[in-house]
Amino acid sequence: MAESKELQAKGKIAVPASAELTKPGPVFTPNVDIFETEKEIIMLADIPGVKAEDLVIDLRDDTLTFTGEVKPTGHPGAEDILIEYQVGSYYRQFTLAEMIDQKQIDAALNNGVLRLTLPKIEKAMPRQITVKAG
Repeated sequence: MAESKELQAKGKIAVPASAELTKPGPVFTPNVDIFETEKEIIMLADIPGVKAEDLVIDLRDDTLTFTGEVKPTGHPGAEDILIEYQVGSYYRQFTLAEMIDQKQIDAALNNGVLRLTLPKIEKAMPRQITVKAG
């Protein structure tokens, strides 16, 4: 008999900010999935409600940081009856390994998912050595 599993939405959890913030409001740590291929590392971060113009990706001293702001979606002339969606900022930081080609990092935001593609430098990519006879 197959085991049934219930799907449950995971709510945003505010975390204490690790750095001083200049804006008030909660800070959320987005969920991130990381995948590796022979040529690159791919990071997928859930940042629903963040628009591309409200997303900042910063790279300095081998540290990749991204922050995104979720702004209120109020409707002019309408009275709020129930607001469950929290506004605030997303913040996540990663230390990059030496094998990442930092000049070639690419970012795309689509339907609330940030996709960061971190290509590996040539010397970090696996390769096969041809053996010559004779």
